[in-house]
Amino acid sequence: MQMTDIRAESEPRLIVEQGAAARVAAIAEPVIEGLGFQLVRVKISGLSGCTVQIMAERPDGSMTIDDCETISRALSPVLDVADPIDRAYRLEISSPGLDRPLVRRSDFERHAGSTIKVEMAIAVEGRRRFRGSLIGTEGEAARLRRDNAAPGEPSEVLLAIGDMAEAKVTLSDELIAESLKRGKAQQHEAGPDEPAERKRKPWRDTRRNRADDPHAKQFRPAGDGRAAQHEGD
Repeated sequence: MQMTDIRAESEPRLIVEQGAAARVAAIAEPVIEGLGFQLVRVKISGLSGCTVQIMAERPDGSMTIDDCETISRALSPVLDVADPIDRAYRLEISSPGLDRPLVRRSDFERHAGSTIKVEMAIAVEGRRRFRGSLIGTEGEAARLRRDNAAPGEPSEVLLAIGDMAEAKVTLSDELIAESLKRGKAQQHEAGPDEPAERKRKPWRDTRRNRADDPHAKQFRPAGDGRAAQHEGD
């Protein structure tokens, strides 16, 4: 069956991966964009075996379990052929979550007013780590009102987004409350019989028995209900 490309003009990421994660991102991003989604981040973890986590979302910031399954089905065979990781790994597709990474200029614009943490790849005035309230963007930079400015230091700092190694939203009670409020509104729109953002149970590939075949693939939601995972050796 031929896949329909619904690629939209994608805003480039200003914070990108290095090393093996960059190789995975180069393979994954065209596939994800071709399905109408945006790549957020690729992260490779060596804890409890090797896990390749790929965060993605729709252009409006939404992401459902069904969306994760769609990306898993399309991306898994492409990664199998390209083979960017030199050892066995587990592929995990997830939404960015509340404490999401910020990688595009629009991410910083959309989360103005939130508390964020930033780690710089290039130090600014001898510092690499910053935390504070995100004021907004100025060109390709983000202005931050610092939480921990020392006496005599400016309370605000302008950080070049392209010089950041990582930036992410800090989880807060206000952020959780807003998410719950939004979830209730979505459920009200979906109707009493169907939960918001999930109109059917997560799909599982039951065509092969993993106990009989160690190379069998299985898709399932992650423990927090946000991710669909593909496990394979």
